[in-house]
Amino acid sequence: MSSRNEPASAQASTKQVSGQPNAANIWRLLGLSAIGIFIFFVPITLEGKTSIPLDHMVGYLRGVLGPVAGYYALAMIWVGAAYPFVTGQWKTNTTEMVFSLLKVLGALTAVLALTGWGPDALQSKDMLPFLFNKLVISVGLIVPIGAVFLALLVSYGLLEFIGVFLQPVMRPIWKTPGRSAIDAVASFVGSYSIGLLITNRVYKAGQYSAREAAVIATGFSTVSATFMIIVAKTLNLMEIWNQYFWLTLAITFVVTAITVRIPPLSGMDDHARDPEPEVPSGQRVRTAWQSGLDVAHNAPGLLENVKLNFREGLLMTLSILPSIMSVGLIGLLLAKYTPVFDWVGYIFYPFTAIFGLDGAMELAKASATGLAEMFLPALLLGDADMVVRFAAGVVSVSGVLFFSASIPCILSTEIPIGVGRLVVVWFLRVALSLLLAIPAGMLIAG
Repeated sequence: MSSRNEPASAQASTKQVSGQPNAANIWRLLGLSAIGIFIFFVPITLEGKTSIPLDHMVGYLRGVLGPVAGYYALAMIWVGAAYPFVTGQWKTNTTEMVFSLLKVLGALTAVLALTGWGPDALQSKDMLPFLFNKLVISVGLIVPIGAVFLALLVSYGLLEFIGVFLQPVMRPIWKTPGRSAIDAVASFVGSYSIGLLITNRVYKAGQYSAREAAVIATGFSTVSATFMIIVAKTLNLMEIWNQYFWLTLAITFVVTAITVRIPPLSGMDDHARDPEPEVPSGQRVRTAWQSGLDVAHNAPGLLENVKLNFREGLLMTLSILPSIMSVGLIGLLLAKYTPVFDWVGYIFYPFTAIFGLDGAMELAKASATGLAEMFLPALLLGDADMVVRFAAGVVSVSGVLFFSASIPCILSTEIPIGVGRLVVVWFLRVALSLLLAIPAGMLIAG
């Protein structure tokens, strides 16, 4: 992922031209950002369905495309499978080689899903048809469309404005610089790849220590809001979208505040060559306002920005869809036909059983599958009790680490954290997330 272009907001922040509080800059900072907030966070009701505007757009487009949507997804998967070999990325390291081969497998299974060919075990409704029709097509549409509107959230100063205000809490709570708030929010409203790209570049510049970079990569660089919509739709949680989104955000960051204080992250090197200076006392509001204006002033024009973000969204789609088809299918087959995740699930059972929850064992086993692919807990528990569905939705996101995408992305950066540490951090995050998500779900359920 480190080969991708730096997002517009990060590019703009490297410029030194100060933004003036004129109408154009204020409109960019407040107006365009407000539109982005509306698209992602304000639920509206259309034709009896309550959801955020982005979800309505995707639903409308899928209805217009009809059967063509499947061929679109297949084309994206095949291009995505070919991309590492065309660019030479497949031979970068062993991890890239393995996942490039898995993407080829994903391309082959996508053909089976669309045509209905293959053994009954693959064509049962909870296998290839479910992966392809319920997940892949939705992701293939929502990520590029979402990327267009993400330009409004991440490119015109909103993240920088918020980041300055969060400086006083980032260091004491998460032991990271204030600027890491931008990485955290960029991941949540953009994607983990954008967040990791920013984190890696800041780390290479000496502005993050190894521990700080690892904390951000494993604790903040989770899946984006657009992917959370897919999770919520799969689990029938869109009616409580705002509760789900904000509680997941809170639980994710609470878990990160805990994991940063315990091994393996707590023992990593914490020296940065160029640490962040403190904002002068009494100047936080002025600094936040000016930081937002600076980014708004230096950002590319709206059309150029949309094109840049749309390209990022397409690249993200090409990367993820083949992996979902291959790793997701492998995970589903292991979950259905082998006891592998049952064994791992027993490790998490004490964290679910403590609440006397119906379906505690099912939730524990499904949570274990998240290491393979973050969507699997949602795929396995779509018809479960509301509390179980809510907890599965939270764990899918707050676990952060999964082998189909985020772990290979982290391994492709220069952040010095290996697979072993990543798996340990994943276990800690899932266990802590369950302890927080289940009571939160109970409160929502009443």
